[in-house]
Amino acid sequence: MAHLLMVESWVGSMSRLLPRAVREAGHEFTFLTRDLHHYLRSAPEGTAHPLLAARHVLTAETNDTDALLSFVERAHEVLRFDGVITSCDYYLRTTARIAGRLGLPGPAPEAVDNACRKDATRRALAEAGLRGPRFAVCADWAEAADAARAIGYPLVLKPVDLCAGMFVRRVDDEPALAHAYRALADFPVNARGQRRDPVVLLEELLEGPEVSVETVSYGGTSHVVGVTDKSVGGAPAFIETGHMFPAALTPADTEAAVETARQALTALGLDGVVAHTEIKLTADGPCVVEVNPRPAGNRITELIRHVTGIDLAAACVDVALGREPDLRRRGTGLSSAAIGFLVPDKEGALEAVAGAETVRAADGLLELQLAEPGTAVKAAGSNNEYLGHVMAADAGGLGARDRVEALLAELCPQVVTR
Repeated sequence: MAHLLMVESWVGSMSRLLPRAVREAGHEFTFLTRDLHHYLRSAPEGTAHPLLAARHVLTAETNDTDALLSFVERAHEVLRFDGVITSCDYYLRTTARIAGRLGLPGPAPEAVDNACRKDATRRALAEAGLRGPRFAVCADWAEAADAARAIGYPLVLKPVDLCAGMFVRRVDDEPALAHAYRALADFPVNARGQRRDPVVLLEELLEGPEVSVETVSYGGTSHVVGVTDKSVGGAPAFIETGHMFPAALTPADTEAAVETARQALTALGLDGVVAHTEIKLTADGPCVVEVNPRPAGNRITELIRHVTGIDLAAACVDVALGREPDLRRRGTGLSSAAIGFLVPDKEGALEAVAGAETVRAADGLLELQLAEPGTAVKAAGSNNEYLGHVMAADAGGLGARDRVEALLAELCPQVVTR
């Protein structure tokens, strides 16, 4: 039995998947957080949050890395950790530093730093010669306006240190750039109380289908689990509206995406991680959108498990312990699995979701999750505002996405304007 230190977590599906993977492997974990109530508020009514299955719950200021390292060293002397893990983007860098300080398995902190900063990723990939968009990092409005004119519209404005598509916007002219720039400037602190770097990243707009390559890097080798496709909507935002595994691609496009992801991981120096690399298949070839040194979100790991039997949450636990992950494929009886999200387009309060009973009784349904009546609704600007999702499978081929889209069409959120 191994003992993991889990540093913060998301409050969504991975906060359930990781504790389950730890438990099923016969291990235990201690949970470290700055604010336990952040998680307790997200627990379904009448149930305990899965993170409370921890052997111990420690409270410390996880946003002060220097002080935290000293705290964790003292805790390690008593509790003896065998690995360090997190599912939350905002603590990946902290976790890598803790592993390094304690001499535990983990990726190089510098590699994680570069992967977690979108501007640093762009520089590292460009230096390695990977194809990418023209880009500029801008410290103020004057620099942004000048850089946008140099790059040319349309382009994409991004924060360098947020996730879930927050404040990522397509801009087609200078007034749209000014609007996006101001909106981001008005969000100086992220949801975990961390002050953002106020610089912005401007990128040439990449056109083409978007996919993600799911990998597990261990012992200096990146093992490809597969390629997931992605649908995006909500313009001028970039909101993920659905995914299917495996992606319906030609063999040539699949191989090109896989090779690009491998090159990106090598360029960043990432090893000892489960990674989720997003790629645009442009007319000029694949271009990296971003590299995430953690398992995919949005239930993609569950799509993969349904089709291949590979459990990426379990693989994440294994690599955090320095152990070889089990990536053997197993027959599941399913050829593809897909997920689609209910994306709200107006504000108000959710009264009900019509059609839910019809969908719940449908063949091939794997999951149906819907927001509770009374939930406050706002027009989606990122992947954080979904009203639920549908997951379905196809046993005979790549029909899971069509099945999900048909089921989503049966659902009608009834939002009452306040």
